[in-house]
Amino acid sequence: MSTALADLLPEEAILLDSEAADWQEAIRRAGELLEQTGVADERYTAAMIDTVVEHGPYIVLSPGFALAHARPDESVSRTGLAWVRLAEPVSFGHPENDPVRLVVALAAVDDADHTSAMAELAGVLADAHQQAQLEAARTPEQLRAVLMGETLSDAADSADQADPAAQQAATDQHLILTVCGNGLGTSLFLKNTLETVLGTWGWDRHVTVEATDTISARGRAKECQAILTSGEIAKTLGDVGVPVRVVTNFTSTTELDAALRELYEI
Repeated sequence: MSTALADLLPEEAILLDSEAADWQEAIRRAGELLEQTGVADERYTAAMIDTVVEHGPYIVLSPGFALAHARPDESVSRTGLAWVRLAEPVSFGHPENDPVRLVVALAAVDDADHTSAMAELAGVLADAHQQAQLEAARTPEQLRAVLMGETLSDAADSADQADPAAQQAATDQHLILTVCGNGLGTSLFLKNTLETVLGTWGWDRHVTVEATDTISARGRAKECQAILTSGEIAKTLGDVGVPVRVVTNFTSTTELDAALRELYEI
C-alpha cells in the first residue's frame, strides 16, 4: 500500500467483525470511527445515511462491498477512511450486490484529495488473492499489513490453492448443512470451523452454513449442495439425494479444507 492509502486508514479506523442490525447501523459504525479519529463529526455520519435514503443503494459498488460517503462540507476536518467488516452481512436493498459485509467510509475535504487512495483501494478489492487475505485478517494490524502488501502465510496458501478454480466454483449462493442429533451441539462446532475455512478462501459471501438436526436435514436436503456430519449421523441419514461428507475432527480446518476441495472438485 502506498502512502496515500496508508495515511488515510490508521489502525484506529479499522473495526473487524462488528455487529450491525441493518445498513444504517453499519454506516453508523463506520461514521463513529471517522468521528473518533478526528476526520469528521456526527453531522457527516448522518449525511452518509441520508445519501442512501435519498439516492438509493448505489454505494454498494460490488458484491458485499459498500463505499459510504457524502459531499464534502464543514463537517469534515480532514480526508480519511474507516473500514468496518461486519460479523454478519446486511442488506442495503441493492438488486445484485447485496448483502454487504464490508463498509468503507470516505470523508474528503474536496473532490480530488482522495483519488489516489481510491484507485489503490479499487485495485485491492478487485484482487481475489488480496480479498482472501483481508478476510483472514483477525486484527486491525493484520488487515493494515495486508493492505500494505504483506502476506499472511496461512491465507496466502489457501488463496493460491483455491484460485482460480475456487473462485469460479463460488459464483453462486450455496447452502451447506452441518448436522448432529439435535442441531444445537456438535453441528455448531462444525459450522464454526467450516465458516473459518470459507472465510479464509473468501467464499463466505457465497456459501451459507446452517447447523441443524437429522430430521430437519432430511427435509431440507434438496435445498443444499452438501451435508457435513459425523460417521454415526451419516448412517442415520442414509441416502438423502445430496453428497454427505463425514468429518472426523470438527475443529480441524485442514480436514474441512480437504472436504470442501473434494466437494467442489478443486
